[in-house]
Amino acid sequence: VQLVESGGGSVQAGGSLRLSCAASEDTDSMSCMGWFRRAPGNEREGVASIDNNGGTTYADSVTGRFTISKDNAKNTLYLQMNILKPEDTAMYYCAAEPSPRANCARITDMMAWLQRGQGTQVTVSS
Repeated sequence: VQLVESGGGSVQAGGSLRLSCAASEDTDSMSCMGWFRRAPGNEREGVASIDNNGGTTYADSVTGRFTISKDNAKNTLYLQMNILKPEDTAMYYCAAEPSPRANCARITDMMAWLQRGQGTQVTVSS
């Protein structure tokens, strides 16, 4: 499956962005989908995941500010990001894992999922 992210950009602190990830195959065929990010000089960080039952998991750093959702009719994954902070500045990547054995809640493992996109840049200025 090919994943193509969009929606990144530059915003001021406190602003909002919505990222989209268009999949070339049925998103309901993926056991897990999610977003991870990488800031310059930092390790990759799992941000949020969603399973096929709609169960979601968030990193502590984004809980209450970010919302992950999926529209299977459009084969698209979203990440609504509100109250953005400068520390949210990073390249954001979409990821997907088809294996039913995957634990979607283990967002620290997301970087090892089978599929990922090329990323979209988010820059938050203070």
